[in-house]
Amino acid sequence: MATTGDKGDQDGITRRSVGRTSRHVQCGKSVSESITKACERSEEPKLKQLFAAHLEETKGQVERLKRVFGELGEKPTGQHCSGMEGVVEEGKDALEKDEDGASFDAGLVGAALRTEHYEIAGYEACISMATALPMPKIIRLLNANLKEELSAARKITAAGAPIMKQSAREPEQAKKPKTEKEKYSAKKSEEDDAKATPELNTSST
Repeated sequence: MATTGDKGDQDGITRRSVGRTSRHVQCGKSVSESITKACERSEEPKLKQLFAAHLEETKGQVERLKRVFGELGEKPTGQHCSGMEGVVEEGKDALEKDEDGASFDAGLVGAALRTEHYEIAGYEACISMATALPMPKIIRLLNANLKEELSAARKITAAGAPIMKQSAREPEQAKKPKTEKEKYSAKKSEEDDAKATPELNTSST
């Protein structure tokens, strides 16, 4: 028989599990949007195929997460996830790069893998909490999502290997800054160069 303390611990774990799962629902929607754009922009047929297949998997994952909420007797709250927001923003930066060919696709591969590994870590944390209660139905649903994420990461890594090699052989492309981060970085570089020039002239006289 569970004591009052045990029940309190279980309630605490359940709330944390709900919070993590809620963020995964919200993340799933953001990731779907990013994958759609990556699929449209990628120039590598195999990579486009992988992104398209994983987009369908992500939709199924969101549905499983809604079933998890049903098991918990809760509703998805769409909690904000700062960590995933940062990962998604990196993905947007990769999509806005003024590059072509393998160099562009290499950026997509890197962004996709960072997203996959962030999701994998989140699912593993959720499963760990669900195991502590235990919650067998929830564990099965989360494990199904985790399995798909692990598989996607392996496939993207395999497809990305030749792209990375090709990118390394391509000449560095002259590009104009497009994203806000790139524009800010370029502006700071120009300011630093301007400050350094008088010092160089003084030292040479």
